[in-house]
Amino acid sequence: MPLHPVSDYLDVIHTPFPRLFEGIGEVWEALPRIGPFLKEWLEPSVEGDIRGDIHIEGPVFIGPGAQIMHGAVLLGPVYIGAGTFVGPGCYLRPNTIVGENVIIGNACELKNCIVADSAEIPHWNYVGDSLIGHKAHLGAGVILSNWRHDHGSIPVLDGRAEGGKIRTGLPKFGAVIGDYADLGCHAVLNPGSLIGRRSVVYGGVVWRGGALPGDRIVKLRQDVEITERRA
Repeated sequence: MPLHPVSDYLDVIHTPFPRLFEGIGEVWEALPRIGPFLKEWLEPSVEGDIRGDIHIEGPVFIGPGAQIMHGAVLLGPVYIGAGTFVGPGCYLRPNTIVGENVIIGNACELKNCIVADSAEIPHWNYVGDSLIGHKAHLGAGVILSNWRHDHGSIPVLDGRAEGGKIRTGLPKFGAVIGDYADLGCHAVLNPGSLIGRRSVVYGGVVWRGGALPGDRIVKLRQDVEITERRA
């Protein structure tokens, strides 16, 4: 039995292609499926509203009512659902799937990821090799790190597993952010992070990796010193 099944984090009915998750064990096993799936099933079409100059290269689908703002770069295969907003200067790299009514604000970068309906990725965020749940929210500057500096495969820290780690075999793996989870501004998640449904991570937290259960709050306490200004 998987230790981290999809159902613990995501309601896949709120993703554009629920069948992409069929038959997998651990939730992150969906990530290497994204590219082959889009290669087979994506039908390029621009049905949304293009505002200003954008760059489209490769197969891209933009759904009805979506708005793509000036300066965006879309390198297919990319799927953007109906009603989604892609802000100025965004960089959507290959194998990106974005659901309906998502907010991707200015200067965000996404690659090899699935973003569920009504998620918010609003300002200066990096989302690589990750899964973002329904109505999840990333505060400004949140980074989902996806690569180890020693070039090794990404483990998931879990005390229930042998040696305290689950070996994913993935050379790149950022995070799984569960439905309704909320990450505060400038939080940084190390590779192999799993954030459970409705959990909250305070701004400025550096999460080492591993799994945070649902309905938890990660608080950051810091000492500050206030002194009189003398010059």
